[in-house]
Amino acid sequence: MSSVFQFQSGESPLLISVPHDGRDLPEDVRARMSDVGRSIPDTDWHVAKLYEFAANMGANVLVANYSRYVVDLNRSADDAELYPGQVATGLCPLQTFTGDSIYRSGGVDDSEKAHRIEKYWRPYHARLRDTLDALRAKHGFALLWDAHSIPSVVPRLFDGELPELNLGSNSGASCEKSIEEAVAAVATASSHSTAVNGRFKGGYITRHYGDPENGIHALQLEIAQRAYMYERTVAFDSAKASLLRDTLSELLNIFLVEGRKAKGSRQ
Repeated sequence: MSSVFQFQSGESPLLISVPHDGRDLPEDVRARMSDVGRSIPDTDWHVAKLYEFAANMGANVLVANYSRYVVDLNRSADDAELYPGQVATGLCPLQTFTGDSIYRSGGVDDSEKAHRIEKYWRPYHARLRDTLDALRAKHGFALLWDAHSIPSVVPRLFDGELPELNLGSNSGASCEKSIEEAVAAVATASSHSTAVNGRFKGGYITRHYGDPENGIHALQLEIAQRAYMYERTVAFDSAKASLLRDTLSELLNIFLVEGRKAKGSRQ
């Protein structure tokens, strides 16, 4: 069994969380899954690779190793709905984004769900919490960037085609307004189509850990996968990814600059 996550420490106050690029499946879970489920189609493909450059910026990087089908790290342990009235994918999903069954029969009972929470969910969140607290203690503030991607079109979850960059701050609750506005301005000025607090306002990680009043600023970026990969084959597109990395570098840089300003204004 692989470790639950990979963690790379850095010198900056920035933590990048990548909760959905994990591909591993425990053998006992894999044995019960459908062929579609085993293909893990709802993976945030190549997001960890896309952000590899951030280590050279001094970022701390936390990457999950296990598939979101084992347990979704961007959902609360009590499986509360993120978007009431919309299709919920769940803490331990039973269906893919397109509605296909992940398991050949049955599902995930309460006992198994509790086991997965303890074995996979809690260790990731403990490292996330400890890292943010350590960064805030060291720098006087901490910045959390929750990194995601999704197919550009998923009719079961949203209408039409997503913008390429979907920035979320839980409608302004997870991040100082000046920081969000600066990051959003850079995204909007880029060559990539952008939405702020649109279909994706930030999941559990952004909402739970973002605490601007206490010096922790959290943003989620959901990237439409056409911006850096071939969606039909899920292959990485190096040319597109290079252009997108330029934009991501600018976004993370302004996040750091504005985070330091916000810290200064509160002193």
